Amino acid sequence: MDLMKLIDRRCSVRSYSDKAVEKDKIDAMLEALRLAPSAVNRQPWKIFVVQSPSACEAIQASYDRDWFKSAPLYFVLCGNHAESWKRADGKDHCDVDVAIAAEHLILEATELGLGSCWVCNFDPLLCRKALNLTDEDLEPCVIVPVGYPSDAEVWDKNEKKRKALSDIVSYL
Repeated sequence: MDLMKLIDRRCSVRSYSDKAVEKDKIDAMLEALRLAPSAVNRQPWKIFVVQSPSACEAIQASYDRDWFKSAPLYFVLCGNHAESWKRADGKDHCDVDVAIAAEHLILEATELGLGSCWVCNFDPLLCRKALNLTDEDLEPCVIVPVGYPSDAEVWDKNEKKRKALSDIVSYL
């Protein structure tokens, strides 16, 4: 698909069918994520692919929403602050790097006909517990539920509300 069409097609899907996501599609999304750029190429991320019923239930506890529970698969992207690049003023680029990687994964999911949603309003302590994270440098940054949309027409109903370029761009 043309990149701009793909970007326009991507939307937040909040209802999934119970159809499992195939391993080759999981691998393709992970490869897209792996190829994402990062500051000074540090790649300060660790990805958890959550798909077993018990692991899904544990992740679902960190974001208690009915729609979230309908996903058959979750990617939990964690940033490693010990590995991330820090700018001279101390700005840690871990979150930026993880966000770029997540967007690569999300766009590939869309390309594969899968729905996804960016979730950051979760309980990080419950998420850490679900992942058995003991490394304090690893921070759960985003959970991306992925699956086949329950509504096959979700792509056609996708109405993006975005600011006008004139509201967000300045030319100097």
